[in-house]
Amino acid sequence: MNRPAPTGAGRRQAGFLLGFLVVALLVAGGLSYFASPDPDGLDSVTLNGCQVTETEAGEQLEGTCIAQNAQDHALGSSPLADYTVAGRDGTVGLAGVIGVVGTLVVAGGLFWLLRRRRPGDSAER
Repeated sequence: MNRPAPTGAGRRQAGFLLGFLVVALLVAGGLSYFASPDPDGLDSVTLNGCQVTETEAGEQLEGTCIAQNAQDHALGSSPLADYTVAGRDGTVGLAGVIGVVGTLVVAGGLFWLLRRRRPGDSAER
């Protein structure tokens, strides 16, 4: 079955989607290097009352704070943990790009599955 040639509206939509993808990838891949390496608000609040000291075994908390009860997350050793790829320094941008592409693939798939079909539309699109 032949598809009809894209109309002006179809070209504009495709151009918009392509532009959106380019901007999203630039933001994820480029601006992520400027993100703050400092802990976010939740991390900062959970550390209130504790002193963080570096030891050979890693960071150690001294004092009384909520963070002393924290445990490692089940996905803490996953490939994109800590906004890096496999824990390597300098891969923040790549992790951001992978996250954007993954999100767009999942969202696009859901939109495609859940879209409303007009009467008369064929299911073979």
